[in-house]
Amino acid sequence: ARECRAQAVIGLGGGSSLDIAKLVALLCGHEQRLEDIYGIGLAKGPRLPLIQVPTTAGTGSEVTAVAIVTTPSHEKKGVVSPLLYPDIALLDARLTVGLPAAVSAMTGVDAMVHAIESYTSAHKKNVLSDGLAVQALTLLAANMDRVLAEPGDLQARSNMLLGSMLAGMAFANAPVAAVHALAYPLGGHFHVPHGLSNALVLVPVLNFNRPAAEALYAQLASAVLPGQRFASPREACDGFIDFMTRLVARMPFAQRLSEVGVTESDINQLTDDALKIERLLINNPRPLDRDDIHALYISVL
Repeated sequence: ARECRAQAVIGLGGGSSLDIAKLVALLCGHEQRLEDIYGIGLAKGPRLPLIQVPTTAGTGSEVTAVAIVTTPSHEKKGVVSPLLYPDIALLDARLTVGLPAAVSAMTGVDAMVHAIESYTSAHKKNVLSDGLAVQALTLLAANMDRVLAEPGDLQARSNMLLGSMLAGMAFANAPVAAVHALAYPLGGHFHVPHGLSNALVLVPVLNFNRPAAEALYAQLASAVLPGQRFASPREACDGFIDFMTRLVARMPFAQRLSEVGVTESDINQLTDDALKIERLLINNPRPLDRDDIHALYISVL
């Protein structure tokens, strides 16, 4: 980009492509080393003008201030800065029509995780992020099965894309937590797509969080089960977790860590790496220690 004296950057693709576009615009606009800006608020501007065009309904990267990369040491590291927000985010559902079913499913669950973790985040949760998360989850839950059954349904595709964007806006305000912290080492070491790695650990984390998040999960039940009445918050929480469990189970992708190459001998390394992601673990509604993380990985091996 520097050699061709680029005057602007257009990101086109899934979350990884959009994240790279952010970094290209940033590093070309102000010379700095990538390894020096991992973390929060370390990047310097200005950056080149940036337009983001997502072709998956999942990451919401087109509206977030985060760029995630996998380092040579197999760690997932992030650059977090308001400079990474684009000038324009362009959503066109026609660009998602050709996605394989598995990719549509993985990215869709990823977006749902963004909404759920934002709504239950222990830090920065607010009225704005809650509204975005609920609307996102409502759209995603209502259209996920439809896009898999009818891949050419542009209205369903549009709803998924909008839900993904709203979920991205939600977690840009109230950050994600343990699902992502446990998912990142799976991507770093085993090159598991991000949406799939989230899906693999989602249900165990939901069940783990229940003692601390029952009331919040109960509130989300109306987003995924509209019109259904519950006798108590406990019953509503049951309904929400059961809905998410069933949804993940019927998706056309791997359901166990062993299916993506993880063995029991890998669990300690995954656990150690997840523990390092404190910036996400602190957002979880229920604190986790090493034994908790280890047990969560084992439960889906």
